[in-house]
Amino acid sequence: MPDDSHPLEQTDAVVIGGGHNGLVCAGYLAKSGLKVTVVERRHIVGGACVSEEFYPGFRNSSCAYLVGLLAPEIIRDLKLHRHGLEILEREGGTFSPQPDGSHIELLSDKDVVKAQLSSRDGMAYEELSALLDRAAVVMRAIARERAPDMTGGWGELLQGARAGWHLRHLPRRDRGDFAALMLKSLGDFLDERFESAAFKGVYGFKGLVGNMASPYATGSAYVLLHHVFGEVNGKRGQWGQPRGGMGAITQALQRSLEAQGGRVITGQGVREVIVEQGRARGVVLSDGRAIRARAVASSVNPRLLFLDMLDPALLEPAFRRRLEHWRCRSGTFRMNVALSELPDFTARPGTNLQRHHQGTITIAPSLAYLDRAHDDARQKGWSERPVISMCLPTTIDPALAPEGCHIAGLFCQHFNPALPEGKSWHDHRDAAAQAVIDTIADFAPNFPGSVIGYKALSPLDLEEEYGLVGGDIFHGEMHLDQLFSLRPAPEAADYTTPVKGLFQCGSGTHPGGGVTGLPGWNAARAILRRRRALA
Repeated sequence: MPDDSHPLEQTDAVVIGGGHNGLVCAGYLAKSGLKVTVVERRHIVGGACVSEEFYPGFRNSSCAYLVGLLAPEIIRDLKLHRHGLEILEREGGTFSPQPDGSHIELLSDKDVVKAQLSSRDGMAYEELSALLDRAAVVMRAIARERAPDMTGGWGELLQGARAGWHLRHLPRRDRGDFAALMLKSLGDFLDERFESAAFKGVYGFKGLVGNMASPYATGSAYVLLHHVFGEVNGKRGQWGQPRGGMGAITQALQRSLEAQGGRVITGQGVREVIVEQGRARGVVLSDGRAIRARAVASSVNPRLLFLDMLDPALLEPAFRRRLEHWRCRSGTFRMNVALSELPDFTARPGTNLQRHHQGTITIAPSLAYLDRAHDDARQKGWSERPVISMCLPTTIDPALAPEGCHIAGLFCQHFNPALPEGKSWHDHRDAAAQAVIDTIADFAPNFPGSVIGYKALSPLDLEEEYGLVGGDIFHGEMHLDQLFSLRPAPEAADYTTPVKGLFQCGSGTHPGGGVTGLPGWNAARAILRRRRALA
């Protein structure tokens, strides 16, 4: 219950959580003329899209580390460039060193890629690239649609048909392959088309980002599809890096919101959602203050909203059971490493700045390597030889580190949030970090000696520091039974909830995780459609 000693605060809408989706939702609500307040538990906004100093003098993106999926409409509508956002394009492609000292490099020039492959694989690569380009058109459109409520009536059936209508953009010859990308394992999908183990390893990793699964798990191909619909500075399929790190996105969103009269409260979590006569009427903060509102929108993990912030009596048993078993396990281990010099790869020697240093370096030599990494995590807690995606942001934005030094941002798989025998990640974080460093040393022998310091985030750290339940960067696994009209539940997939006036706007809703802003944008439209009823 609220503490009556505090003065009563009133607003039109309150948003729980100041991550990028919460700020996007708030920004659109404020743009429409509503009085909006965002409440963030941490001392700064951003959620998992934030830049912080991790070692004295070294600053980098803490969790999310590249931008490519952020909707251009959001950048335009909320005037993020005017509020300081500058996205630097990464031209280095993807460089994947191999254990035998060779490498494969994926660049925007398809002829360069094909020259590294057999004639059969070259043709298959050209076909796959064209398929993904065409599929991206469909995925962009579906991601901007409201997922229909499966428990609704004719209107919801029509909404489902509207979303499905976008499939007409796919030529008939592509529809079977599109279905395979939705339903098959990524390993089987790639094995059917390619011979090169190195190529399959790189593409296999693309489907395992934030997905603790074997590449041969049914449905694992979908995550590959989820990552193809982005663009940077008008260039489709491009990935970039905000100047100053990913926190530049959320700082620009905060400035945009405040310029439209919105307010942000930091350092205060939400203790409970106020519900009166079956309708959300505001929130109670951790210090006991109450903020009354006509609408409440939550950008936090659905489990936190429904299981921690609401009276259990407000939810039907079946709905509550669904949320109690909402799977959150992305298998992610995140590291930022301060370096005295650039990595010197056996596959492409030298610590002088080279093209591959300005791209993404992927340690994923084969599908078998990915599969073993998953097995290790499932049985032992973490991979002895993990899958690693490395970015060196200082090669594009030197101001992130002291002169002459560099940063390695490492996104690593697979690390089980539940360690065997009840062990705690707090006791094993550094051992896992050492496994990451040792793995990189197999490909870049100078790496351990160049480490000045690091900050590692285990799945437990990601949960405790950033509110990512189970360390899940997507607020819920991106598997077929947790997508579209099942995200997070059949009766709450259209950004609404069983409680009137209470909405969802986070990555636990359609279209899911990644720094897209689309859940927040879609949710704002859902709220504004009900504006008269909320009044």
